[in-house]
Amino acid sequence: MRWFSPASALRPRRQFEVPHRLRAIVRARESSIIALAAAVGAVGGLVVAGMGEAVGLMHTLFFGIAPGERLSGQISINPLYALLVPTLGGLLFGAVSAYVTRKRGTEVDPVEANALHGGRMSIRGSLIVAAQTVWSSGIGASVGLEAGYTQLASGIASGFGRAFRLRRSDMRVLVGCGAAAAIAGAFGAPLGGAFYAFELIIGTYSIASLAPVGVASMVGYLTARVFTPLQLGIEASAVSVIGVRDLIIAAGVGLLAAIFGIAVMRGVAACEQLYIRLRVAPQFRPAIGGVLVGLMALVTPQVMSSGHGALHLTGILKLPVALVGLIFVLKALASIVSLGSGFRGGLFFASLLLGALGGQLFASGLSALLPGLQIDADTYAIIGLCALSVSVIGAPLTMTFIALETTGDLWLTTAVLIAAIISMQVTREFFGYSFATWRFHLRGETIRSAADVGWIRDLTVGQMMRADVRTTPVETPISAFREAFPIGSTNQVIAVDQDGRYAGMVLVAEAHAPELGATGSIRDILHHQDHMLLPQMTAQEAISAYERFEAEALAVVDSLERRQVTGLLTEAHALRRYSDASERQRRQLLGEG
Repeated sequence: MRWFSPASALRPRRQFEVPHRLRAIVRARESSIIALAAAVGAVGGLVVAGMGEAVGLMHTLFFGIAPGERLSGQISINPLYALLVPTLGGLLFGAVSAYVTRKRGTEVDPVEANALHGGRMSIRGSLIVAAQTVWSSGIGASVGLEAGYTQLASGIASGFGRAFRLRRSDMRVLVGCGAAAAIAGAFGAPLGGAFYAFELIIGTYSIASLAPVGVASMVGYLTARVFTPLQLGIEASAVSVIGVRDLIIAAGVGLLAAIFGIAVMRGVAACEQLYIRLRVAPQFRPAIGGVLVGLMALVTPQVMSSGHGALHLTGILKLPVALVGLIFVLKALASIVSLGSGFRGGLFFASLLLGALGGQLFASGLSALLPGLQIDADTYAIIGLCALSVSVIGAPLTMTFIALETTGDLWLTTAVLIAAIISMQVTREFFGYSFATWRFHLRGETIRSAADVGWIRDLTVGQMMRADVRTTPVETPISAFREAFPIGSTNQVIAVDQDGRYAGMVLVAEAHAPELGATGSIRDILHHQDHMLLPQMTAQEAISAYERFEAEALAVVDSLERRQVTGLLTEAHALRRYSDASERQRRQLLGEG
């Protein structure tokens, strides 16, 4: 059995709560939830601006670049800074992170919070993750800030929800609002931010969640734009008509993006496993990763940090194909090494840069082979950018809307959608995970999306079972059993040995069968001697046990070693409770109550 203690997000703490009357108003009106979502949106925009400003300041202080410039947009960088800053910064990061992990465990992120914990996150833990992400990117590690943006914005949103004692469904939506605001602010794409929340953080789209998520996303976008008027930096020529040829080429880009995306995600896991096999202590891994990233930065500074500056450089300058290919390879390696070494951050923005570079390489190669096609490299940079990001983060509509909002070209967005669909499907077919859910898989967790499965784990056998069970010694004669349990008194009786341990199940109707006779003991008619349930099993696991053992009822024991009977659970009752809980979740999802 897997024992995992997720972060201290779930530890009981004294939580600030607003007055009861205000809580009642917010819980009773959908418009109040929308107002709360707007506040969360403003916080999300401020988080994006604040974290971005902090990283920029660190780059100015540590690498000696001019204020307002981006590290990954530099043509060259001081070799001493390139090597020492990531190395020493990684050493400090490793030491502090090892201490924090020992004290707090693993922090719950928005996807896991919504999937398992009803949207409950720790604000303190989210601040720690955000600080780790800022430090990682600030010292030049090849990681994106989007994971820190969404963690902190969603964590604060969860704190708002707890302060108002929101229902489980409203808490999950509010966590999605925080993520939507952060992504909308970071990428200048309110529609993209909203669908990021629907696809990745909430796990579904519903009418009930549309208004709060949409408002939070728009407010987050407007707030962030006040402080950081940033765009992705790639522009494409207008595409007036999309023909069959364009869709076929876009599908090819999607296929290649999926293959490369899977390779990068597996590369991160392989890097982590290499450290384990070499027995490198976790606190020293970031320093080693920092050295490697610094060495690559000596070749091209575009590998450092999240890559915002490099993406602008790629869009503005017509770089030689050889240089684009070099940046592409080194950026992929730097991202793998940085995340595999334990630095905090995400692959989202790295996948944008790698996809843009890969799209340009694809277009250049195809133009060289077929000069008559007249392919626009910037157009395929955008298609590649979105296709690779879909493979990594698993959100096709999010990236489609980001492409639309970035370029304003609806026809180009059609080709992007085709590439996104192909990329998503190939990744799901041959890999099965996005980067976030792949990380859950590596640590032994089973969730694959933010869809709410926590209620299934909360509905346990211990909650559903009957504790007032009827037992009988296993050596009871059949005649005595018939007198003690006449037909109609109960359907089944649990047999126990002289130490009170579970021995099997006796069916009362079978014990009264005329052909059985009155001689012998009930030991001869026991069923399911080795088939039991445990109190901590979920309803889903119990239902699977009934099907596997072909049983209508099973005894519940305290443990497989002690086998002391604590209750009885029938298949009919388990199915009814599971069905009721499913219907309640469906109604909450649709906003019906």
